[in-house]
Amino acid sequence: MWSQCVCPSLSRGLAKAAATGGNALLQSGTAVTYRYAIYAAPAPGSALARHAAAWLGRDALTDLPRAQPLPQTMPITREADRYGFHGTLKPPFQLAEGRDEAALLDALAAYAARTAPVDLGPLSVQDLSGFIALRPVVSPPALAALAADVVEAFDGFRRPPDAAELARRRVHGLTPAQEANLARWGYPYVMDEFRLHFTLTSRLPAAERAPLIAWLQRYFDPALSAPFILDTLWLFVEPAPGAPFRQVAGFALAGKS
Repeated sequence: MWSQCVCPSLSRGLAKAAATGGNALLQSGTAVTYRYAIYAAPAPGSALARHAAAWLGRDALTDLPRAQPLPQTMPITREADRYGFHGTLKPPFQLAEGRDEAALLDALAAYAARTAPVDLGPLSVQDLSGFIALRPVVSPPALAALAADVVEAFDGFRRPPDAAELARRRVHGLTPAQEANLARWGYPYVMDEFRLHFTLTSRLPAAERAPLIAWLQRYFDPALSAPFILDTLWLFVEPAPGAPFRQVAGFALAGKS
């Protein structure tokens, strides 16, 4: 089931698939999408979606700018804003040879139909290796299982990374487990290295993190009163290299736990 589809200029294949798949709002285009990703994201229009879009300065669903509550923070949110507010399940990938958008959409719809939602419990603002992010207070085992399954289930759609991307992933050093993940899955931080997080800032000095974490917890508190239910898989796209990611299609998880 499609829960939301918004994209003014995606490629022809995605528009065609959406047009036959439900309540699609996609419009035809001629561009070839550069990369795809499968993410967790809050429900459109929810308090968390609104607070996050304002904090980052852009709504990834509409691609419209939002006034930031602390405008001076734009430099530290710029990279997070480019990717949109999300929790990574299947990291960004280019389509493999012989694969197309229509097949990816069909696979997502079929996968979502048989997969159960996961209750993540409450989220809180946390320090994640120098970045600030929203994370589950306690990560349930079902979350790690879902994330690993998504990585594996859609791996046939992923073009292997080239030498430049592999080098970029290795710049800050990888553990043996992360190196093995990079070789097998094209990304270091999957499987046992997976930690769901919704990035809010770039990496910050320790002295800056503590006061900002406290401020962000107060800012997000009104949006965090209810547990986060991961009940939709969202397809994000990067239309061209370096372009902001767009949140374009949601697939409701309809399976039974």
